[in-house]
Amino acid sequence: MKKFVLFLFTILCYLSANAQYSDSTNYHIFLSSTGSINRTNDQRAYLLNNGLNFGMKKETFVLNSTTSWLYGKQNKSLSNNDFSTTLNFNLFKGPEHFYYWGLVNYNTSYSLKLKNQLLAGGGIAYSFLDESNAYINLSNGVLFDQSSLVVGESYNTLRNSLRLQFHFALKEIITIDGSHFLQNSFSRRGDYIIRSSTTIGLKLRKWISLTTALNYNRLNITGRENLNFTYGLSLDKYF
Repeated sequence: MKKFVLFLFTILCYLSANAQYSDSTNYHIFLSSTGSINRTNDQRAYLLNNGLNFGMKKETFVLNSTTSWLYGKQNKSLSNNDFSTTLNFNLFKGPEHFYYWGLVNYNTSYSLKLKNQLLAGGGIAYSFLDESNAYINLSNGVLFDQSSLVVGESYNTLRNSLRLQFHFALKEIITIDGSHFLQNSFSRRGDYIIRSSTTIGLKLRKWISLTTALNYNRLNITGRENLNFTYGLSLDKYF
């Protein structure tokens, strides 16, 4: 497991994004750093949310890798130390607007009481809208989940993974991106995962944006959830 995670982490130094490409674009890098700080006479809290993504497109094949790290403290007590890394591909062969996907995802989360989680699987996706300034996609598939919780329980299960993804660009100044997952276990009743991320960017320059991000996560088996709103800067480069 440690060697596998190290391998993924190495790949993540290249890392990915959900993005639309032009015919001449082969690579896309997206770097974001957002956070929030709150300080009063007797209270101190801060939250940092960093992400680095890389995407590669070759004709009918797209490879993406994504990593994120959320870290925060409240009055010197740790509140968040959540790390996630994903390597996924899309294969565009078949009926129009459909494509096949596969992924490997590793997560660890202090706030959700998740020690380790490895997800791997695949499925099919359909794009209801696929334009340069507007994209709506729905996908479904099956993932194998191998997890260990902070409380000591370890388990394996198969999950249905349903995802809604969208991207909108308004006058090439404002961008809205969302990725929302519902992942239910087939065999463990009440065992489901919700992951939701929505980002709004305001372009200051062609490659730099002021960014706000709203993220919500729930791991029902531990009864834990987190909701984070952060703001900062992002760098976006196609080449």
